[in-house]
This record gives sequence, C-alpha cells and structure tokens, in this order.
Amino acid sequence: MFDNFESLVRIRRSVFTEVAKLAYDGDYERIEEIPYQLLNSEAKRNGQAKYRESIFLERAIVAERIRLAIGLPVRSADEHSPISKGIEEATTTERYYEPPLVNIIDFACNACPTDSYFVSNVCVGCLANPCKNVCPKNAISIVNGRSHINQDLCIKCGRCKEVCPYGAIIHRERPCQKACGMDAIESDEFGKAKINYDKCVSCGMCLVNCPFGAIADKSQIFQVIQTIKSNKPVYAIMAPSFVGQFGPKVNLKTIDDAMGKLGFSGVYEVSIGADLCTIEEAKDFLKEVPEKLKFMGTSCCPSWSVMAKTLYPEFKENISMALTPMVLTARLIKKQHPEGKIVFVGPCSAKKLEASRKSVRSDVDFVLTFEELMGMFEAKKVDFNTLVAKPLKNETSAAGRGFAVAGGVASAVVEACKHLEPGREIKVKAAQGLHNCRTMLDEAKKGLYDGYLLEGMACPYGCASGAGTITQPNKTKALVGVSQKETPLKSSLESEYKEQLEELEERGV
Repeated sequence: MFDNFESLVRIRRSVFTEVAKLAYDGDYERIEEIPYQLLNSEAKRNGQAKYRESIFLERAIVAERIRLAIGLPVRSADEHSPISKGIEEATTTERYYEPPLVNIIDFACNACPTDSYFVSNVCVGCLANPCKNVCPKNAISIVNGRSHINQDLCIKCGRCKEVCPYGAIIHRERPCQKACGMDAIESDEFGKAKINYDKCVSCGMCLVNCPFGAIADKSQIFQVIQTIKSNKPVYAIMAPSFVGQFGPKVNLKTIDDAMGKLGFSGVYEVSIGADLCTIEEAKDFLKEVPEKLKFMGTSCCPSWSVMAKTLYPEFKENISMALTPMVLTARLIKKQHPEGKIVFVGPCSAKKLEASRKSVRSDVDFVLTFEELMGMFEAKKVDFNTLVAKPLKNETSAAGRGFAVAGGVASAVVEACKHLEPGREIKVKAAQGLHNCRTMLDEAKKGLYDGYLLEGMACPYGCASGAGTITQPNKTKALVGVSQKETPLKSSLESEYKEQLEELEERGV
C-alpha cells in the first residue's frame, strides 16, 4: 500500500519475508543477523546510514519491526535484551498476539509538528497585511517586514491561510494524526506520537501514512507457519480483494495451487460469507427500517462498526447485528473441517482486532494481510509462473465479490432487498474513511438519512485500499469487476449455503 513511500514499503515487506524464512527453517538464532542483512543489502555503504542519522538507529528500528512481525512487544530504548527475547513463547501454534495491536516505535518517531500554521519564506511582507487583519486573536504580527504567527495565541482557524494572496502560509499536520479518523493519535511529553487505545479502532491508516515508518502492527506469520509445520490442516479464507494483489498469475484459478505450495490444505472465498451477510442484512433492513430503526448501517467493516458504536452510542442498535463475511465463512469451513485451523487473508489490520474477540476466536484462528502472505510466498520462493490452474468452485455470487470495493456492500444488500420485496425503494448513503463516516453519522443525527441504508468503510475506496494491500485500489477495483463477471451466480440469494445461515448465526453464541 502507498507506493509513494517506496523505501518504507520495501523494508516492511522485507521484514515479513525474513520472518517467514525464519519460521519455515526454524533457525531462530539467525534473527539477530536480520537487521544487518536487510540494511546491508540496500547498498554497500561502509557503515553509512541511508535513511537515518546513524546505521545503528536504522538497525534498531528494523529489529523492533521484526519483533512485531513475530507478534512480540516492542522493547523500550533502555531495555537490554536480544531481539529474540520471548521467541520461544511465540513459536506455540496457539499463541495469539497480546494487545496492543498497533504500536509506535518511539525512537523511530520524528516528533512531527502537530496541527499548526506558519509563515513560509514565500511571504513578501505585502502592504495590505490581510493575514493580520483577519486573525481573530491578534496572533499575527509583522517582524522584520514579514508576517509572524504567535503559536501560543493561534487557534488554528486557518483564516490567515485563506486570505494570503501569495499562498505563503502553510498548514502543517502530523501525517499519522491527520490519517486517524478517531483522533487517537496524541503526543507524549517529548512531542512524539502516542496512541490512545481507548479510541483506536485499528484501521491501520496511521501505519501506512507515517513517513518515518515508526508505526507497525503485530503479525501472526510466525504462528501460521508453526501451525502449518505441525501438520494440522490449515485452511485459508481469502477476502474478495485478493484478486490482483500478487500479480496476474495468482488469480481465482491458481490461488489454490499457490497456497498449497505454502502448506495450506485448502482455499475458500470469503465472498461466500459475504453472500450470507448480504441476505441477513437485507432481511434485517426490510424488517426494521423505518418501523423500528430510522436507518441501518452495514456491519462488515469492524473499524467502522466499532467507531459508530463508540462515538455514537445512541446508534448502537442501528448497526447491523449480522456476522461479518469473515466470521460466517470461517464458521462454514469449520463445520466442514472441525479439526482445521482457519486463516483469514485480507487487506486490513482491523480484522486482526475483530478476530481477537472472544466471540470470534473459536472461528478464526489467525489473520494475515496480503503483504504478510506475500512475505510467505517470497520466503518459499514460489514461482507464480509455474502455478497449475485448479479453479475454485463457483460457490459465490458477483454481489458477494463486490464487497471488496466501496459501495459494493450496499449494492449487494439493495439487490437482495429488491428480490425479497419488489417495488421497495432503498435509499443508500456510503462513506469511506472514518472522517467521512463520522460526517455521515453527524448528518444522520439531523435526520438526513431516515429510511436509508448506510455503508461505512474505514479505508478510502473500501477494502481495496486497506493498510495491508499491495495493489493500487483502482486496479483492484477493475479486477474485482472481472471476477464478478466470471461467476454464474449474480445475486447473493442464489447462494447454496443460505439454508445454513440461521445455524451459522447461532453457532458459537
């Protein structure tokens, strides 16, 4: 994700690959060498740093990313211990990561300025001084012929920036803080970023927007590979947005063979569960709105769902109670393979948070992002050009596969509603990004969306641009469209599993 941060993306993905190699070969003593190998491979620098002020800091940061990729906690800067501290516990197949999921490596944080306005050297000291004239707090003065903003008086209203005829006033925001739709990024006493975990919903937008790579989430690559090596049957359930993530050679026809080379026992599409989720939400909407609820929100994005219930408790009942596609698919596969372990492979960090809930952990054993899975492919040196076509059964609908892109969930639910209750008009409002989702709910409070179906997605463009994706969202959207055309089933109501929906909803409750 976010290829404009190419160097950071490369390091992050290299860490996943090296941790996967470590898990597969079992030579855990080699872990101490990885920071040296990764950074030395960047260039022959004779000990010179490439990204930071020192090679030692670069290695220290990579070391903490390695620990997080194994599922271990970040060490403090004053802690004297090897990178491998705790790795014995991490090797158990039953281990789940310990909170927090999203972490800031404090000595990697650059203590970026928070919300502030300042005058750049573009200022020409114009005679009119419009910036000074519009400031409601007299925070702007003229110093040596140029405007100067007193930060102690400034209230960040931005009026000075709006009126400057030269565009000389700049609004600076901390990138991670700007990306967070929950206002969960705060500052410690040293001005470095810290996460308020009471607010965080683990959407992952901060970690892909930090230009210093100081934020990372914990991974379960290590534990998944340990489980595969234990010869237990392990089944992968793939989120609809997987198409195109690993290049053109890995598609619906070859994904089963590709995952088999990693040791997985089988592969299923999560869009199977998306069909069931669609049916449940369509029935709920027709039954509840507007007689009992003014509107109904979709349930599949955990960050959106938690945000809505946390910040708008009065709307708690308005968010659909339908189980997410991940959970429904996992329950279906566990019903078929009771002894099997289930690994959800998808685009986002929030699914890791969802899977950690007590009500879900018995269904979903592990969660991997597309980036993490690519690390496994690279560790095993899987040649995608040699993959054999073993098409998955067409058990899912075009509507279910559409969950991968913004607007897809609402479209699927509306399509099902029209079949269940022909002639009923279903109004829809969709929002992507938690800032926009909050605006949508603010407007809902005013009654603007009474009778509506609201679709909320924490990530811009929907799941296609989650924090753990590899391919650009517009490309994913196009390939999802192709996958929708390839399936003979068009409506979620055509799912062969719909008769099992009630049982799946009740299982584990």
